[in-house]
Amino acid sequence: MRIDILTLFPTIAAIPLGESMIGKAQQRGLVTIQAHNLRDWARDKHRTTDDAPYGGSQGMVMKCEPIFEAVEELKRKASDQYSVISNESAQNPADHCPLNTDHSSQSRVIFLTPGGQCFDQKMATEYAQPGSHLILLCGHYEGIVQRVIDHLVDEEVSIGDYVLTNGALAAAVLTDAVVRLLPGVLGDENSAPDDSFASGLIEGPQYTRPVEFRGWRVPDILLSGNHAAIAAWRREQALARTRSVRPDLLGE
Repeated sequence: MRIDILTLFPTIAAIPLGESMIGKAQQRGLVTIQAHNLRDWARDKHRTTDDAPYGGSQGMVMKCEPIFEAVEELKRKASDQYSVISNESAQNPADHCPLNTDHSSQSRVIFLTPGGQCFDQKMATEYAQPGSHLILLCGHYEGIVQRVIDHLVDEEVSIGDYVLTNGALAAAVLTDAVVRLLPGVLGDENSAPDDSFASGLIEGPQYTRPVEFRGWRVPDILLSGNHAAIAAWRREQALARTRSVRPDLLGE
């Protein structure tokens, strides 16, 4: 999988994604993540990426030219990369993991914006396809010129109903949520299916040693060794917690 992040502040996205499991996933070649400075595609001497809006308004709007050139170049590079891998796989099929051909030939351009569809676990699972290519376009200032949205962007996505100073933080959040679902990224392959939202519920409480701390004991059921009873208890706790903090997930 390849993820390209287009932003005016690449270090905001790159630094957190170089740590922990996502950093290790890159080192192991499970995913390629690159944060690019959009100014690298600006053609004037000041590397301008924004301009005043037509019709008059506060703030500045990000321009068409650098964004179109950047996205088109990244698509070409991804296509070339997958062509090379496909040829090598055909010649030495035992040495390569099979490509997801439904995704390898098509890049997906996602615009991170407060007005987009709210990102959730279902979307993260949909994006987490080996061999796929995501281009995450980060908004800044008063947003991006509409022609980019109309003719270049495939999806508009928001990570919540609030406004950030720029979209690089949102891109890092989306990337983390997606990459951790790729095969081999998590140490335990059963971890992701047990996450909150994976089953439509909030995950229930977790306990570890000591058995008692400051008078607060671990629930006896977790010490019983009865795995069926423990699973039923965890299901009940997940339902209770979901009903308490996110009843909307239960349609209530």
